[in-house]
Amino acid sequence: MDKRDYYEVLGVAKTATADEIKKAYRKKAMEYHPDRNPGNKEAEEKFKEAAEAYDVLSNTDKKARYDQFGHAGMGGSTSGGMNVEDIFVHFNDIIGDLFTGGRNNFSGFSGFSNSGKAQKRVRQGTNIRIKVKLSLEEIAVNCEKKLKIQKYVACDKCGGTGAKTKESIISCPACKGSGQKVHQERTMFGLFQQSVACHECNGSGEVIKD
Repeated sequence: MDKRDYYEVLGVAKTATADEIKKAYRKKAMEYHPDRNPGNKEAEEKFKEAAEAYDVLSNTDKKARYDQFGHAGMGGSTSGGMNVEDIFVHFNDIIGDLFTGGRNNFSGFSGFSNSGKAQKRVRQGTNIRIKVKLSLEEIAVNCEKKLKIQKYVACDKCGGTGAKTKESIISCPACKGSGQKVHQERTMFGLFQQSVACHECNGSGEVIKD
């Protein structure tokens, strides 16, 4: 099936500003998020489609290339190169703008990690809401209640890294510790090249061997 026009996917005009594109993606992502549509394959595909469209239209270079050549100019570097983590990082970042003023530390949805990989993304805790029963007398005269709350803390043995020892964290052999890999795609319009986060270390430049 032919790909739909990215502007059509997000429901914006080609003259849309970066802010309008961001708002349109946010609306689509919230509408088709898997948590809101459990088991709905059509919604899942539309969620991925919106992420793919935003990935291109929010990037100045990709957008210029798409505006000039359409899907052919992307050289297959969009949906096929986006994994689940890429999609949810986009989503978490864009939703985070609503709560953090653009600081992108929203933690309402779970992140993804590859087994044995070091992750440095720090997530801010969400607000905690607890129901407490009070009698009329307690309300009238004030009172104190003790609450037990479970929370995650860093492991005292590995410091939250997941590594057995400090020596177990090594430079990523796939990207030589840079956290970036150069992706090349040859198309009918020539050779396109872009830097992407290394999928072996999730862009951290380090991996855990033990």
